[in-house]
Amino acid sequence: MEMTKSEALTGVRVYDASQGVAGPHAAMLMALNGADVIKVEPPGGDWGRVLGRRENFQTIHFFAFNRAKRSIVIDMSRPEGRDLSAQLAGTCDVFVESFRPGVAKRIGLGYDVLSKDNPGLVYLSVSGFGQVGPYRERPGVDGLLQAYSGMMIMNGGEGPPFRQNIIAIDIMTGVYGFSAICAALMRREKTGQGSYLDVNLMQSAAAFQAAKIMEFHDEGGNPPPLYTPSGIFEASDGHILVSAMRDAHYTALCDVVGRPDLATSPLYADIPSRNANAKSLVAELKAEFVKQTSVFWIERLLAAGVMAEKVNSYGDWLEDEHAQAVNAYEWVDHPDFGRLPVANIPGITPLRDTQDRTTAPDPGQHTRDILGGFELSDDTVEKLIADGIVQQLDTSGR
Repeated sequence: MEMTKSEALTGVRVYDASQGVAGPHAAMLMALNGADVIKVEPPGGDWGRVLGRRENFQTIHFFAFNRAKRSIVIDMSRPEGRDLSAQLAGTCDVFVESFRPGVAKRIGLGYDVLSKDNPGLVYLSVSGFGQVGPYRERPGVDGLLQAYSGMMIMNGGEGPPFRQNIIAIDIMTGVYGFSAICAALMRREKTGQGSYLDVNLMQSAAAFQAAKIMEFHDEGGNPPPLYTPSGIFEASDGHILVSAMRDAHYTALCDVVGRPDLATSPLYADIPSRNANAKSLVAELKAEFVKQTSVFWIERLLAAGVMAEKVNSYGDWLEDEHAQAVNAYEWVDHPDFGRLPVANIPGITPLRDTQDRTTAPDPGQHTRDILGGFELSDDTVEKLIADGIVQQLDTSGR
């Protein structure tokens, strides 16, 4: 796969046996930084291919976390498939898997086995609850870990537990996994030794919420807001978010809404008193904000130095002049879903400069190409395909 010469991970080969979101996301971040990521899928493909509306072999969720990879399908339920997988892994710098704990070792792809012949291997295991501990066998997906980690209670405030619709824990687990891999590769440069990395959704959820967990312990329960007012208010035509972090912000806010008396009231004299009397203060402000439009308030609040933004839909964001001016996303032509807006990832070469990163593979799309790197004869490759050990997708009709 052709990459730009300046990519940090050019020359690094990754065996990606992970499925779903977290592991594939970590591997995709490597691919977007120049690594050659080989996605090894079972017959039928990564189960992430069924998340959301499916067209042929693709879903938007799969596309979002698997761009810039090559795909080979190997049947690891058969000894020949396991042998081929181990041979492929032996050529890689990084191995990413999301099998249930113990499965990789059972099929001959555990770190202890692969690192014997490849001591510099960086091996990442992704799971719900980790490789050890009483919950290691439990299934773990984003929603379950939102529940387990306390995130739903924290998000619910005084209401019922609330689940975030975005798969934040899965995505952050992928980011933590990518970070751990990059650090391990740097360590290998210094020591020549590889690493085994256990990155799981449970620990990622805790790390993601570290400050809130400490605040909970310190407060003896869900912590109060850091400051008031800070939150969503209804305008006459939608909603805005207002954040008055400092006393000067609060005074300016009161002036903008025409209620300077709120700034001088002893009930709201400082942050602790505003937090203690948040309900009455918020009610006073709500009564004012609903009188005018979102744009009316945003313009005046920003001019007064108060942090505020309109609550946008994704459609609003895509049409926003700032998002367009800074190329926050690129329009990509997907063979199954048509034109899609794909967000650029901070710190990575924009998609417009790397067109080979705008596609995600179909299952087994690159099987012959990948096996060609083993210097296998054409007859041997065709026999592997004929015997069902590997699968090569026929894309002639697409």
